[in-house]
Amino acid sequence: MTHAMRMLGLDVGSKTIGVALSDPMGVTAQAFTVIRRTTPEKDLDAIGNIVRTYEVGRIVVGLPLNMNGSIGAAARAVEEFCRALRDRVGVPVVTWDERLSTVMAERAMLEGDISRRKRKRAIDRAAAALILQGYLDRHLDG
Repeated sequence: MTHAMRMLGLDVGSKTIGVALSDPMGVTAQAFTVIRRTTPEKDLDAIGNIVRTYEVGRIVVGLPLNMNGSIGAAARAVEEFCRALRDRVGVPVVTWDERLSTVMAERAMLEGDISRRKRKRAIDRAAAALILQGYLDRHLDG
């Protein structure tokens, strides 16, 4: 088993970036915040600040593949973002198949009867947490 480290999960959208943070042992993911996208420079700075402040050792970015698993425009944009992020933060950046994370996050909130306005704000963070938790669960055993 690899040594424990805190990880950051990102759900990168065109207007916002949902952010989740793991516990220091890298076992559980919690919804953390939402970054409103402005310029690529400021977006990367905001993530870099979180990485430094919380001593993040790895970043997991949701890759929005098409339902058939192919890479479309959205996934290409995320891959481009990951390249810029790698250059900026100096910690490993990996992608994770996020095809169902937003759907799952929305369903969980509907079941929890969260108001539409609150749901819209919380969905990006929740999707980021699901992305990160999926990655953590898959990699906990080795």
